Amino acid sequence: MARPFFRRRKSCPFAAKDAPVIDYKDVRLLQGFMSERGKIVPSRITAVSAKKQRELAQAIKRARQIGLLPFIVK
Repeated sequence: MARPFFRRRKSCPFAAKDAPVIDYKDVRLLQGFMSERGKIVPSRITAVSAKKQRELAQAIKRARQIGLLPFIVK
């Protein structure tokens, strides 16, 4: 019987020493973690850790509230 294939888990892009800081004013960084429709991409796809995913979601929501990011894209 063949051994099952396991994909290697990608490391969190915010775990490195020279990683970017999650800031609600950094629209270009936040857009990289949003779908083309404007939804937040889940961490299992982006490989962001749970703690950083919460920070990322909070930053995206703040940016939406002050008008830097759209709520939805048609």
